[in-house]
Amino acid sequence: MALDQSFVGRTYPPTAPYEVGREKIREFAEAIGDANPAYTDAEAAKALGHPDVIAPPTFVFAITFKAANEVVADPGLGLDYSRVVHGDQKFAYTRPVRVGDRLTVTSTIEAVKSLAGNDILDVRGEVRDENGEHVVTAWTKLVARAAQEA
Repeated sequence: MALDQSFVGRTYPPTAPYEVGREKIREFAEAIGDANPAYTDAEAAKALGHPDVIAPPTFVFAITFKAANEVVADPGLGLDYSRVVHGDQKFAYTRPVRVGDRLTVTSTIEAVKSLAGNDILDVRGEVRDENGEHVVTAWTKLVARAAQEA
């Protein structure tokens, strides 16, 4: 069953604030194998002009993808998550994510398409800090593979 086209433009409420911790940044940088000292050493980050350590650019995926789950779980949309694969990811930053940021994500469905029996869903996540200032926009493309014929 195709996804409901009327959902294009639908915006979901902001998530609860996520507080960015120093240890979470360190663990993430270690997990992706990025030894950039700006992610673990406050003095190295300050030497680059940051007030404290910053997060790797893909760090926000964890919170934007979690926010997109509200979209995915919306029963009216008609998405069969058992057939979903992650198709693409893009980020556009205003500033880096920093230790101590309290970030919220507001998800909006930007596009719903069908191609060769596959459903394609584009979700934009606007990430803002505790002052409402824009930090980053993340675009997530999800592809629900066509159902197999029995």
